[in-house]
Amino acid sequence: MKLACASGALHRGIESGELTQLEFLDLCARELGCDGVVLDVRHFPRPDDDYLAQIKKMATDWGLSIAAISDSSFFSSEPERVTKVLSDAAFLGAPLIAAPLALQTECSWSEQLERLAFATSLAKRLNVTLALRNARNTFAAGTQDCKRVVKETDSAWLRYGPDPQELDAASDAQALASNTVLLWSDLRKQTEQTVAAATHAFAHFRGYVAIDEASGAATTDHLAGAIATWRDALCTQYKELNHK
Repeated sequence: MKLACASGALHRGIESGELTQLEFLDLCARELGCDGVVLDVRHFPRPDDDYLAQIKKMATDWGLSIAAISDSSFFSSEPERVTKVLSDAAFLGAPLIAAPLALQTECSWSEQLERLAFATSLAKRLNVTLALRNARNTFAAGTQDCKRVVKETDSAWLRYGPDPQELDAASDAQALASNTVLLWSDLRKQTEQTVAAATHAFAHFRGYVAIDEASGAATTDHLAGAIATWRDALCTQYKELNHK
């Protein structure tokens, strides 16, 4: 696994102007030593190609991969906005868009399926995979929900992007492992035990773990500690696998 920092973890600082998106990239590269970043759509100050090109170039210069674009309202948006987000991801070279489904109170299941059909069709054309996030009170809360969504959508461009810590007790995180393209870890719920469980359940996963903080109030020290916990767990896993 590789480690990425989600800009959503620092949303409050970015929203207040204390931290810019470019400074976030610098922080991830120089202080946190991340392998990549997950960029929240809320944090792009400008939507034009010149600015997107600047982000892509700076990430490249600092050795950071843009692991994914995160958008909490992607699967509940109108087609024009879905098209814009997907086009921006393709321009940036981001292989994934990570998003939860709509709340069950926002639309019907048939309406959600229609939106999924449109999004996956365009994702296929632009070659950007959609990483479905599990979230409470949505159509994809537990593992069975997630599997139903992917089965009924029937698209190779819809995969899983779960946070195992957010799954309910009836869910089996390992059931999603074969089609997982991005993992999430909210540092507020992260412990050595939850990280160890995730590394076990997703032992063959080679993608990114996105370190996040749902309230957006993380500090650099919080993020550094969370990343260190993951690094220790991955190191332990590597040693165990090589001693079998």
